[in-house]
Amino acid sequence: MCDIASRVRRSRTSSTILLPQQRLKIRRASALTSSSLVLGINVASHTPSDTPRRGIEDGPHPHDHVVDPQLSAVLATDTYDTIHDVVECLRRQTIRDRIELVLVGPAAGHLEKVLAVRHEFAGVQVIEHPLTSLGTARAAGIRSAKAPIVFIGETHTYAEPRLAEKLLAAFDGPWTTVTPAIGNENPENALSWAAFLSDYGIWGDGLPAGAMERVPIHNTAYRRSVLLDFGDRLADALSRDDELWESLRRLGHRSYFEPQARLNHANVSRPWPWVQERFHIGLQVASQRVRRWPLSRRLLYLAASVLIPVVLTRRVLPGVRRAGQRQRLPLATLPLVATGMIIWATGEVAGYLGFSGAAADRWMLEFEVRKLAYTGRGS
Repeated sequence: MCDIASRVRRSRTSSTILLPQQRLKIRRASALTSSSLVLGINVASHTPSDTPRRGIEDGPHPHDHVVDPQLSAVLATDTYDTIHDVVECLRRQTIRDRIELVLVGPAAGHLEKVLAVRHEFAGVQVIEHPLTSLGTARAAGIRSAKAPIVFIGETHTYAEPRLAEKLLAAFDGPWTTVTPAIGNENPENALSWAAFLSDYGIWGDGLPAGAMERVPIHNTAYRRSVLLDFGDRLADALSRDDELWESLRRLGHRSYFEPQARLNHANVSRPWPWVQERFHIGLQVASQRVRRWPLSRRLLYLAASVLIPVVLTRRVLPGVRRAGQRQRLPLATLPLVATGMIIWATGEVAGYLGFSGAAADRWMLEFEVRKLAYTGRGS
């Protein structure tokens, strides 16, 4: 939690309300005539290929900060209501005046509510970009960010008050990425625990500070310059867990785990959506791999598919053990972790057999953007 006494979950779509015309000024990009509406302090508008179009930029505000941001928090979302509580947690950061908010979504008017709190941060950007892929939306946000460190957040992760402070302090070392300790935001049942431990347990409480080899794509802070070095491959790298961290490691970059920086992650906890999410994670992983794997490797994984749930379960067992040592887990947690890995492996097999990953991409976008609707807390 981030000290919000009562967290109200939102899943409705906000209405579009334009700022008064006398406070707006037109900014045009070179030689492009198609238009879109963008509202904010520092504003950009992007096509799916991240090419700037025409935007509307809000003029200076008498209370706007002029401090250069040290950390940009990039959030891709459908509406501001979806991330209201995420922003509330960022407002409670001990160094919020050094944080830039970069919100990316398909309609700038649905994000403009953030302007009400813009004076609390070093800067606020609202970027209008299609939300057909979180990777491309986040890449647009990273390219527009002003700070040297970028933190890729989610619509359902909630920062503790010293998260940004501790992340920035860790970058005094030789690290390219810094990952915080991640906790379970909705620990009410075994399904939530199984999902959390399967996806984030290895970065949970109890892991000591130090270098690590594997990092999550999101809920991690990066040196922005290193991400920009990916060039046109950035969106793809942000869409595939293995590609980003393997590329960074191959290039000699180092990653750090900072347990004093903390956030909490909400997890799917309703039975049928939980099954769907586990399956589509596996299908999405496999469909991404087969696009770049030779047929021989694809056939090898198919032949060894019976071992996939075993390998996946063994990978997360250290996190399960640490969590069990720190609190009493529901009795069904470990059986559900194993069951979830079998469902995940089934999705992988489907992907290696050639089943389309398009449905998985759509479902995973839904789960990632509107996860609270599948926790039993959303409306």
